[in-house]
Amino acid sequence: MPKGAKRGWERALVTGASAGIGTAYVRALAAQGTNLVLVARNVERLEKLAQECRTDRGVDVEVLAADLSDSRQLAQVENRLWGSPRLDLVVNNAGIGTFGAFHQHTVDDEVREIDLNVGALVRITHAAVASMTRHGSGTILNISSIMALAPFPGSATYAASKAFVSSFSEALHEELRGTGVSVTVALPGIVQTEFMERADAHHLDGVPGFVSLKPEFVAKATLRAARKGKAVSIPGFGYRIAAALVGATPRATLRRFNAVSARSRFGALRR
Repeated sequence: MPKGAKRGWERALVTGASAGIGTAYVRALAAQGTNLVLVARNVERLEKLAQECRTDRGVDVEVLAADLSDSRQLAQVENRLWGSPRLDLVVNNAGIGTFGAFHQHTVDDEVREIDLNVGALVRITHAAVASMTRHGSGTILNISSIMALAPFPGSATYAASKAFVSSFSEALHEELRGTGVSVTVALPGIVQTEFMERADAHHLDGVPGFVSLKPEFVAKATLRAARKGKAVSIPGFGYRIAAALVGATPRATLRRFNAVSARSRFGALRR
């Protein structure tokens, strides 16, 4: 750990590290003196980011290029969670999303989304919990979405996958109470990153700037919550108010409102 750094996590693994919120997590952790294992498909980006962290922050960085939708490459990441040096923080950030009518996407794309957002996260979390409980300490930060709080016609698979992540993570938070291992789930709102471009979410281009969160803010806020051992982190005061309102609104009303919004924004449900 670099001289003068505050004591925190010794070594963290971050998935989806090559862009967006993932890169923000990497830089925030490096600034805290945390050594890193970076996971993503784009090895060139990972190597560049790793060198930046080594040079600017003096931390040790491993690069583990892997496509988490590939079972063999996913297994390599699981194996690293059992390896040495041990990891005391895992940030499950990798994920993909789709916007538009469910039937207009290929079923293979929808299932791949579930495999990555849910399947890979479950497998990595399982390996992390098994290793961390053996050592009696550790933190897992799973990245969900504010969209997990309600059904979202026009993004049915993505919202459902994030609802799983939230429920799963909160349940594990309670299961692991007293073990020295904690699980925090983060529910960010709109964050302008490459994720939005890959998801073809151009219908959000007109969203007011004050609604959109910066990746750096999301990373710092949710890491702070994870360090405190909180079960849930919703970055941004406005989004916390929105979450409270969603919780007080009848499910049928939310469903209909979101359907009307989807139609007005990008015609997702047009026949």
